[in-house]
Amino acid sequence: MMANKEKYYVVWVGVTPGIYTSWTDCQLQVNGYKGARYKSFGSRSEAEVAYQSSPDDYIAMRTKTEASPSSSDAPLPQEVIENALAVDAACSGNPGQMEYRGVHVGSRQQVFHFGPMYGTNNIGEFLAIVHGLALLKQKQLDMPLYSDSRNAILWVKKKKCKTTLPRNAKTETLFQLIERAERWLHANSYTTPILKWETSRWGEIPADFGRK
Repeated sequence: MMANKEKYYVVWVGVTPGIYTSWTDCQLQVNGYKGARYKSFGSRSEAEVAYQSSPDDYIAMRTKTEASPSSSDAPLPQEVIENALAVDAACSGNPGQMEYRGVHVGSRQQVFHFGPMYGTNNIGEFLAIVHGLALLKQKQLDMPLYSDSRNAILWVKKKKCKTTLPRNAKTETLFQLIERAERWLHANSYTTPILKWETSRWGEIPADFGRK
């Protein structure tokens, strides 16, 4: 029954053309990529035949509205890199229920989300950056990462989450996630540029949860 629901995504034109079995992987290849051509199929065999063919045999040229589901959002400043990943965290109280997410800048489509769990905003910002770095490295994607948190960017560069949150039974699971992120930073090199999102000039970062 699960096999009937599985989809295969053919990317004819994108960052790395190919056949993908995850919508997230497909998004990372086409979001913000000018002239991207892609389509989903219900079976691998159909996808393989389509990939070897012209996309014009399967899809018409996508209109601007189809290609830009977030076209109603305010346009981005010219200096902002659209083919990039933006990360941000939100916390109800500080400490409180924390969550974070990653959003593709150009399309404003969510790529990943974590939480909520008890923590602080700074911890969420730190974990979001590391999550983004790990994802981009795993998918071999060459794009920068934006964060609006100077503290979190510094913590990542120093490979240490310098939180003052007490470690106890309530926060133990969170601290295990922090340690896993720190281990990843020590064990992995990466080429992803970590860029500061200039909120005062550009407005809220695309990954913002909009709760201010």
